[in-house]
Amino acid sequence: MRDARDELAGLGAEVVGISMDAPDSHDAFKARHSLNFTLLSDPEGQAVHAYGAWGKKMFGKEGILRRTFIINPQGTVVKVFGRVTPLGHGDQVIATLKSLMA
Repeated sequence: MRDARDELAGLGAEVVGISMDAPDSHDAFKARHSLNFTLLSDPEGQAVHAYGAWGKKMFGKEGILRRTFIINPQGTVVKVFGRVTPLGHGDQVIATLKSLMA
């Protein structure tokens, strides 16, 4: 998403990440990965659970599931990408967003 952020912004989209980590840990994470978008902290997991982004991972462990949600200007989730991997995902989101806008 980092590499696609500028093109997404050009399409009117905003990239926001959410984790249950404390806000102060986000600064180091953003610097380490050269992230150019907002990271929000959800320490109690309210948003994580509301969006269904918590569940079983590999080997039966539970945790945050890496997912991407496209939310339209009215606040409706119009597309959910599950089991996201970073490589090439930004291009996938751009293509989907363009398709939704057509």
